[in-house]
Amino acid sequence: MMRIAVVFTAALLVFAAPTFAQDATVVDSDHYKVEFENDEVRVLRITYGPNEKSVMHEHPAAVAIAMTDNDMIMHMPDGSTVESKLEAGQAVWTPTVVHQPENLGGEKTVVILIEMKDDDDDDDDD
Repeated sequence: MMRIAVVFTAALLVFAAPTFAQDATVVDSDHYKVEFENDEVRVLRITYGPNEKSVMHEHPAAVAIAMTDNDMIMHMPDGSTVESKLEAGQAVWTPTVVHQPENLGGEKTVVILIEMKDDDDDDDDD
């Protein structure tokens, strides 16, 4: 009985592992590059070629600035999809998200993403 439990647990971990969202720069360094980082923000340059697709990953709350026109679809962990169309120069707020982006367009797309970092260091010592 113990062996069955161990095998079941191992199988669960193997199949569940892909659903754990991870840092985009770690799991998809071909598309995500860190341009700047400090204690408050991390700035990413996101570049997708025509019809390229990422892997499931996560982002904290952020501001996205389209450097090019883009037509993307975001595959969500629950199987749903959300289409995202931005014009070059457009800036939008993005809440914390887990997704798998895919470039639907025939052109390269570039976005600058300014991720907010948690401010857990509230100074209540005043």
